[in-house]
Amino acid sequence: MRLTHTLLCAATVLALAGCNKPEPTAAPEAITEPTAPPETSAPATSEAAMTMAKATLKPTQNNKVAGELSFMGMEGGVHVTGTLTGLPPGEHGFHIHEKGDCSAPDGASAGGHFNPDGAEHGQVTADPHHAGDSNNITADAQGNVTIDQMLSSNVDIGKGDKYDIVGKGVIVHEKADDYKTQPTGDAGGRLACGVIEAAPAAM
Repeated sequence: MRLTHTLLCAATVLALAGCNKPEPTAAPEAITEPTAPPETSAPATSEAAMTMAKATLKPTQNNKVAGELSFMGMEGGVHVTGTLTGLPPGEHGFHIHEKGDCSAPDGASAGGHFNPDGAEHGQVTADPHHAGDSNNITADAQGNVTIDQMLSSNVDIGKGDKYDIVGKGVIVHEKADDYKTQPTGDAGGRLACGVIEAAPAAM
């Protein structure tokens, strides 16, 4: 009887010990350092954004020539495109002039040809020539012309040097430039005048 009682007591103690067994503790969660967002480099400034310009040409007194021109700096010079209307059919002198001033009724306020090197007038594809010289433009029977050509190879846009055409004038003349008569090519009166202004590049 004493043995049975002893065994019962031992069993009870073991059972209670089993109930009090501590529960396993969960492994601590790993602490992760916050990751910094990937660095994004600032978008590169497009060189073209600093090499675009435009000009709105308006007629001089008693004329009706008008249009819009765009200038783009590129390897080898400045490319000009645009459309003009209201011209007499045929060839006309087309030049960059030294001043961006179209206030005079006859366009004379734009000054002479843009000529930072003091060169003689001539054809833009030969030397010597003014920086403002360019090829003649040809209007059709309706008086319209589409311009798509290179200017002198030594002009630029937005560089701030002596060859920069921003702030200069654009003149369309009544006659063709003969590329030899000094200092203007005998191109006659001024039919339209515009000022070249810096413009943001098209994206």
